[in-house]
Amino acid sequence: MTADADEVWFFDQDAGPLVRPYAITNGRTGPLRTGFTLITLVVTADPRTDTTRLSPEAAAIIGLCRERPLAVAEIAAGLDLPVSVVKVLLDDLCETRLILTRAPVRPADTPDVALIRAVIEGVRRL
Repeated sequence: MTADADEVWFFDQDAGPLVRPYAITNGRTGPLRTGFTLITLVVTADPRTDTTRLSPEAAAIIGLCRERPLAVAEIAAGLDLPVSVVKVLLDDLCETRLILTRAPVRPADTPDVALIRAVIEGVRRL
């Protein structure tokens, strides 16, 4: 079976850069910290941070989070990387204190989930 002369594949150009996640994370499969959720907010610690010595992905995270805090899910979508890879990169950036993270604050007037479940169970018993 031979390919037509007109049909030429330029795999690298057509597919774009293909880098395995373990290459980006240096073989790590998860962050050391456990506090990263999809809605954890991330912001650059110092907007003037020099990113020339960082990996391209880490520099991109710093660039994305300079202006305003972004959620981990937003960063992953913006970089087109799996969330698990982004969490490892964020863990490294936290370790070097280049980013700050914060769990979203739950409004005080939001009912407690345990209370809602207790009410539902009480209604079911009626």
